[in-house]
Amino acid sequence: MRSPEPGALPLLLTHGWPGSILEFRDVIGPLSHPVAHGGKASDAFHLVIPSLPGFGFSGKPTARGWGVGRTAAAWVELMRRLGYGQRWTAQGGDWGSAITTALGFMQPPGLLGIHLNMVMFDPSAEEIANATPAEQRMLDDAKRYQNEFAGYMRLQSTRPQSVAFSLADSPAGIAAWVYALFQDVSQSDGEPENVIALDHLIDDIMLYWLPNAGPSSVRFYWEAAHEAGTAMPTQPMPTPTGISMFPGEQVRISRRWAERRFADLRFFAQAQRGGHFAAMENPPAFVDHLRETFRSLR
Repeated sequence: MRSPEPGALPLLLTHGWPGSILEFRDVIGPLSHPVAHGGKASDAFHLVIPSLPGFGFSGKPTARGWGVGRTAAAWVELMRRLGYGQRWTAQGGDWGSAITTALGFMQPPGLLGIHLNMVMFDPSAEEIANATPAEQRMLDDAKRYQNEFAGYMRLQSTRPQSVAFSLADSPAGIAAWVYALFQDVSQSDGEPENVIALDHLIDDIMLYWLPNAGPSSVRFYWEAAHEAGTAMPTQPMPTPTGISMFPGEQVRISRRWAERRFADLRFFAQAQRGGHFAAMENPPAFVDHLRETFRSLR
């Protein structure tokens, strides 16, 4: 999606599971044509929104190895082929966060900065022992997520083919599997249609059902779990970074914890509402945070 503004900055947006490229439908206009949405021309972006390998409109991998690292490398080549390799930025949540983080550590030519609306990290023993009340709530929420809601993740990381049959053979099966995750990780009290239009939820499910992407998409978990070199980096992120925390996100990080892990933290904000699917649940905050993050990097 090219912006009409000549000075627009290329921005790569990466979704996760069970999301899709449709997560970004409500932010495409404000990001690519800000003037038409009450913004400034200087904040315009050219948008690149690819489906992950095995998802949506992307092809299904025919060989092993399409995990986080290989996908990040493919995104670098994609931006180069599109003519954006000299100056570009990247954003992601869920698997998009892992891939965007990998890009930040790769430091490919032309990557000016990244933005994350979920940060994957392992708190240290010292951080756990000295957590503030707010940080303790973050730790408690993450633990509750792992204990009560992460069963799908363990299954898809170890036995993806076990669930693949129901996702391929039954529209009700894939609808239930995807909808359950929207229930668990959106800020909706278990009713995701209260914060995300029902048509949008159905469209997302259909983008798994119609191309039979259910089986190939859940396999991404297995690939990511079995690829080499995926341990959490011990050194700080060198690439300029912006971070947005949404209150309904199950995995959150405090600013002081983020400052230890990101050497050039350009932006950090906590939104008033929204959850795991930030671009769908709170599009205005999502857009504003991206503009703020990358404004100083243009």
